[in-house]
Amino acid sequence: MKQLLLICAVVALVGCGKEPTEPPAESITNTIGMKLNLIPAGTFMMGEGKTAHKVTLTQSFYLGQYEVTQEQYEKVMGRNPSNFKGGQNPVEQAHWNDAVEFCRKLSALAPEKKAGYVYRLPTEAEWEYACRAGTTTTYSFGDSESELGDYGWYGGNSGYRSHPVGGKKPNGWGLYDMHGNVYEWCQDYYAEDYYGKPPVVDPRGPTGGRYRVIRSGSWRYIASFTRSAKRGKDPPSRRHYNLGFRVVCELD
Repeated sequence: MKQLLLICAVVALVGCGKEPTEPPAESITNTIGMKLNLIPAGTFMMGEGKTAHKVTLTQSFYLGQYEVTQEQYEKVMGRNPSNFKGGQNPVEQAHWNDAVEFCRKLSALAPEKKAGYVYRLPTEAEWEYACRAGTTTTYSFGDSESELGDYGWYGGNSGYRSHPVGGKKPNGWGLYDMHGNVYEWCQDYYAEDYYGKPPVVDPRGPTGGRYRVIRSGSWRYIASFTRSAKRGKDPPSRRHYNLGFRVVCELD
């Protein structure tokens, strides 16, 4: 699988007119200790049932192995707004603009600029593609929610609170907590009537709206809310103790 990821990433870069001198690393660790995995470009079926549609992502990218932790957030932002305190717990009670500002400040750190790393929130399509990790099932591990407790924190096993990141099994691409723990902000505006419509190559969502997309479900809700295709929405000003984020690092 690791060799396949590297091959796919190189093919994607060559297809975009770039000539990599060496294959990109399968994972990177930045200066605040954040680990990110290489997600290869590709095509997948996004959504489920009547909403299912083919989407192509033409660029490889790195995505955080874990949700942004309180320790990482405090290093960059100088504060910790979370309710369930714990350095390795996911940061929560950060609204969409906080998450965007975190990405901006992290990108502006001198070592990150020197490395050519630029951070942002994932698009909704990138998030689901990474969550699925090549699968077409209800969850990244299969269709039965009976296995969910091995992969995520949700209302059935969480004790109604968040937990340190990485405490459950990862998906096939080495990403943790893609099902549950905290909801995760995405870059896109939310619109029900936009979903599944063209463009379906590198979709970025509507150009405006009242809500931003959230994904993954959380410790607070039932199993079905953590499905790979389950969509959610919140106003960008929303702060909640079951709502956090993870970040994308774009390939230079």
